[in-house]
Amino acid sequence: MRSTLLDIANEAGVSSATVDRVLNDRPGVRDRTREIVLDTARRLGYIGPGTSGAANGTGKPIRLDFLLPVGTNTFIRMLHEQFAAQGSARPELDVHIHSIEGFNPDTLATMMHGLEGRTHGIGLIALDHPTVREAIRALSARDIKVVTLATDVLHVPRAAYVGIDNRQAGRLAGYLLGRLLGTRVPRKVAMFAGSLSYRGHQEREMGFRHVLAEEFPNISIVELREMLDDRERAYAEAAALLDAHEDLAGIYNIGAGNQGVAKALRERNRAGSMVLIGHELTEGTKRLLLDGTMDAVIDQNPRVEAREALNILTHAVRGIPYEAHLPRLHLILKENIPEV
Repeated sequence: MRSTLLDIANEAGVSSATVDRVLNDRPGVRDRTREIVLDTARRLGYIGPGTSGAANGTGKPIRLDFLLPVGTNTFIRMLHEQFAAQGSARPELDVHIHSIEGFNPDTLATMMHGLEGRTHGIGLIALDHPTVREAIRALSARDIKVVTLATDVLHVPRAAYVGIDNRQAGRLAGYLLGRLLGTRVPRKVAMFAGSLSYRGHQEREMGFRHVLAEEFPNISIVELREMLDDRERAYAEAAALLDAHEDLAGIYNIGAGNQGVAKALRERNRAGSMVLIGHELTEGTKRLLLDGTMDAVIDQNPRVEAREALNILTHAVRGIPYEAHLPRLHLILKENIPEV
């Protein structure tokens, strides 16, 4: 087996952080300690003879690839921007970002297989599907590290899941909606999802349904519609839903498309009179909170998500432990909007 940074640290009698600094030519290490670490790394075969240190022991930066869906999802665009900005600020990394069209698991799996032999680590917003699971297993068999982002895939050899607890998020949405609507009279609500091919959206739906059944039996869910994270489709589905259920009291939007839902509410003079709870704090949802169209946003910070995904993959490739600081679930109301 190939030596790891932890092997070098143990052999050289230093910390893994010191090894990391030496192999990435960072300051803060004494010259003699640097020589010992490099000699140990060469002796263990981590770097070649005469090599002065490199990010992954090959003389080249660590290549990381991120696979993100395209569309009108502002959160995904923010995540894309964070990976690009943070990756470019780290010279030891070679970050590539790929946009995946549609919600086709075979397309995603094909892209993953195409990166075999070209990358050290992959981060992806993964559809929970057999072809995607097998692709993750194939990458792992080739020692390519994988993290799932925002939505998880279970029973695969991934390095980590980076995102919020989606079941908890769904329960929070259900609890807040129930408290806002009250328990005295029957109420009707609806759900929108981006795609139930995402395990994260399934978990949000499950959490939402469970808390209503447990604590708010007066509230019934009349429909669940998928919008594929498309703003125009969200508008069309919301308009049809509102026309079919004039007594609808609330909407929980599990995925993207809040602007489309808001447009349908405004056209029918329902904005502000109906409870609307959604996800991800963006400039768009911030405006909807301020004008009263949305009551609450459940947020996960894309900056933190990108940072932790980069750190987890980098440390996994180097073979050293890393204690992740995963994004927290934040409930944002009109009165506590942070800077976006």
